[in-house]
Amino acid sequence: MEYFLHLFLGGLTRGSIYALIALGYTMVYGIIELINFAHGEIYMLGAFTALIVASVLTLHGFHEMAILILASLTAVVYSAAYGVTIEKIAYKPLRSAPRLSPLISAIGMSIFLQNYVLLAQTSDFLPFPNLIPSFGFMREYEHIFSPSELVIVLTTAVVMTALTLFIRVSRVGRAMRATAQDRTMAMLAGVDVNKVISATFVIGSALAAVGGVLIASHIGQINFYIGFIAGIKAFTAAVLGGIGSIPGAVLGGFILGWTESFATGYVSSDYEDVFAFALLVLILIFRPAGILGKTTAQKV
Repeated sequence: MEYFLHLFLGGLTRGSIYALIALGYTMVYGIIELINFAHGEIYMLGAFTALIVASVLTLHGFHEMAILILASLTAVVYSAAYGVTIEKIAYKPLRSAPRLSPLISAIGMSIFLQNYVLLAQTSDFLPFPNLIPSFGFMREYEHIFSPSELVIVLTTAVVMTALTLFIRVSRVGRAMRATAQDRTMAMLAGVDVNKVISATFVIGSALAAVGGVLIASHIGQINFYIGFIAGIKAFTAAVLGGIGSIPGAVLGGFILGWTESFATGYVSSDYEDVFAFALLVLILIFRPAGILGKTTAQKV
């Protein structure tokens, strides 16, 4: 039972990170129907930014909690700026182009950012400091559920709740929902679609940065390639839950996390990805729109 609980909580942790990244995919797709394949690299840039800031603050003798907060905030701001810049440079000029054009642009931007970090840093794995403090009440349970895993799950829960309320209640959230439903009618109703799209990239990139900082601190190492792997898994989670659906992205992330965790624990770590993508194939065969996605009829 203890081993099962360990795998369950480990899968919950993985799923939380996948969900944070998948939200960026599903929000962008819901607004402009674009798969932002450079989103995983935003996650990677957030982790590297936090590493640089944490290293500088450690040299100046800052407290652990101050380092965590400042490194996370810097990573969020830096990644959000990158997200908006990518949208302006790689996607905005192609909004009226055939749908294949922005997709190719997204793949190109992903490759560019990978090589940019590779040249600026190194191809080797770099050690990442554990920025998450220990909790006294968890000492006897750390062999099952570590403090970093607890922080990841709680942070994800808070972020999901805040994002849901923001989209439902705020003016920007209503504008996002209107743009996602019908961009032309939203423009006629006075919605600044360009600002809505920029806000979507800011929020999605910020969430990816949070995930990058948390998982890097939990695992203890990063390199330039982590964004590609995490991005593919998060995209799988978004499709699994229903691309364009925020609850679907969260559900897909958790299902994917548990699938990988139990496959690793009861079968073999070599088949972790096999089970994950086999699940995706089954969902797409029997429910092409995803678990919570809506099937829409196309007019011909």
